[in-house]
Amino acid sequence: MLITTSRKPSKRTRSFCRSLNRVINSEYINRGKMSMRDVLIKASGLGCSRVALIHEVQGNPSKITFYDDKGNSLISLDINVAIPESRINLQNNHLTLKCELSELEDMASILQLESDTEPESNYLLIKKSSNQYKAVLEFYDRQGVFTGLKIFVKDYQKGETLLE
Repeated sequence: MLITTSRKPSKRTRSFCRSLNRVINSEYINRGKMSMRDVLIKASGLGCSRVALIHEVQGNPSKITFYDDKGNSLISLDINVAIPESRINLQNNHLTLKCELSELEDMASILQLESDTEPESNYLLIKKSSNQYKAVLEFYDRQGVFTGLKIFVKDYQKGETLLE
């Protein structure tokens, strides 16, 4: 997967992208003036079949849209994030997914992760939120300890066409 930003990202958005890159087995590039077509070509050149585009509002990451290699939107997540202060100690090439929400189970194929119902370490947990969010994504390291990186999902939309 290739992770990139909207144009002219803030420091916080770039920091979130780097944190996300550390936990998901992916590549990260700063988009700059690249069009979406250029981003897809770059992803293909790097051997990536998915692109995660991070959008921001007022300098904060606000949305992640996942695209396939043809530029079709797979899912968009409206988000808030909690970014850890310290470096994340996770083996991203062994990351698995535990999903407690049936409507987001397809995130395993989008992120190209194996599903595991009882992981002990190196996993992404998608769980129902107890407040205004529809879901929370939490990352756990190689000791099974929460890393501090949280993605709060306010809403999500599945499959749109690429208009950029």
